[in-house]
Amino acid sequence: MREHLPYTRAVVTLDEDGTRLDTSFRTPYLSVMALGADGERPFLTLSSREAQVVISTTGGGPVTERDVTLARQIADAAARYLADCERLHTDQSTGLTDKTTPPDEVAA
Repeated sequence: MREHLPYTRAVVTLDEDGTRLDTSFRTPYLSVMALGADGERPFLTLSSREAQVVISTTGGGPVTERDVTLARQIADAAARYLADCERLHTDQSTGLTDKTTPPDEVAA
């Protein structure tokens, strides 16, 4: 089995449509912070040694309804990510990773 080493990947694409930045955190060595709740606007930060992503309110201004909607979408996505990680970790810890074998046959 191949060892999966942690890494952070950042790619910048420049073309006629503009600039695009893609960042992939594939590491458990990630810092996640929510800051600024006591100030005028909140910040959500995800960072590794190699890259950082900061999410805040529209234009750095007051919180809008769209900002609240985005925050809910982030929370929902994070909850799904957590559930998937917990399920896969449990499956992998108990040897239930072969999707072609029904669970009742794995225990046999």
